[in-house]
Amino acid sequence: MSEQSVRQTEEAVGATTGEPLIEVNDLKTYYGEGGLVDDNPVKAVDGVSFNIERGETLGLVGESGCGKTTLGRTLIQLEEATAGEVLFDGTDITQLSGTELKEWRRNSQMVFQDPESSLNDRMTVGEIVREPLDVHDWKTSQERRARVRELLDVVGLQPEHYYRYPHQFSGGQRQRIGIARALALEPEFVVLDEPVSALDVSVQAQILNLLEDLQEEFGLTYLFIAHDLSVVRHICDRVAVMYLGHIMELGDSEELFQSPKNPYTQSLLSAIPDPDPTSDKDRITLRGTPPSPRDPPTGCPFSTRCPMKIRPEEFQDVDDDVWVAVEVFREVVRERTRADRSLTDRAKELLGMETRYSDIDEIRAELFGDVDVPPSVQQHVDEAADYIEHNDDQQAREYLRDVFGSTCDTDSPDDYAVSSSGRTSLCHRHQDEYEAPDEFTPYAQR
Repeated sequence: MSEQSVRQTEEAVGATTGEPLIEVNDLKTYYGEGGLVDDNPVKAVDGVSFNIERGETLGLVGESGCGKTTLGRTLIQLEEATAGEVLFDGTDITQLSGTELKEWRRNSQMVFQDPESSLNDRMTVGEIVREPLDVHDWKTSQERRARVRELLDVVGLQPEHYYRYPHQFSGGQRQRIGIARALALEPEFVVLDEPVSALDVSVQAQILNLLEDLQEEFGLTYLFIAHDLSVVRHICDRVAVMYLGHIMELGDSEELFQSPKNPYTQSLLSAIPDPDPTSDKDRITLRGTPPSPRDPPTGCPFSTRCPMKIRPEEFQDVDDDVWVAVEVFREVVRERTRADRSLTDRAKELLGMETRYSDIDEIRAELFGDVDVPPSVQQHVDEAADYIEHNDDQQAREYLRDVFGSTCDTDSPDDYAVSSSGRTSLCHRHQDEYEAPDEFTPYAQR
């Protein structure tokens, strides 16, 4: 075992003692700024801050498209950060370039989601695992070959596999090859991007056990990106829940799974299948889909779908079904303002002809036809519909926000401490004046 491996093994004994290896401060990763058609950037990661302690496994979960993979790739500089800093042992790696960046990359590696597409089928297994050693001119050619054979043994492959090609292996074996490649330069930090999602359940267990054994042996620090919450609960020390580029809740894994505090976390965990057929666990189904990261909500990122969203004082007594219809109506109008209108549609509007954007009456009938809408709500819905009929969707959107909006729509929430262990949650409900029960109200599950 090399000198660095011995040092990492010694450090593993005192792992997760609170010493941060990675410190992320207000990190942002945007795409497509200054475009010719749409100047609004895609805000894949939008101001996240957290630490990863030396020797721990931090899980990162959330819906597809929430920014998990982009965050992981930004941490190891496969993507360029737009703003913020990523401190690795006190050094801001977002400012590194050239030789300094190449040298730093020896300390950070990534295991990719798809073990088939992440390996070059034209290279042998030995060449694939040896490639990082060649790029960094690691010792002599003979020592590199010996290192590759050592790594193949570490991840459970045979010496004769050195000269075989990736297509000759199963999915689990290919993932072992990817792990061996990631460990070639003896990194301290490894990003695992859904490393078992493409594998059979039995193979998943083998890879997870391998990752845990390697972490213990080499003192590795992991960022474990996944959508399988049962896997995250099994392998991770802490969990960060991500939504639309933001960290919604962050804390101890078991504590978070036992008692989620953020409405989004509660919704996400309710989707975990319960093997007990007699269980009365309620599934919380969120309405709609996440907003576009090109046009995220102004206030809380979860405000367009949150079942615990704060209502304005004058609408506190409105029936839950009516309020849900109002929220859906607002989202429909919001999407209309983002839709691109063709030249034909614009010409028809100028001529006073019907277009595909003229169906507001049908939308109102579908949303409010089966509920008893009070006059105090109906007048505002009618007013917004009138703006839309006069082709002013943006004015309708702003009007609805002014009337039905709350602090959730206008103000970005802070991170609030929600336990003595340091767990945090991004939600206005943690303020004393807006505090709500831990359990959802009935309308949240519709």
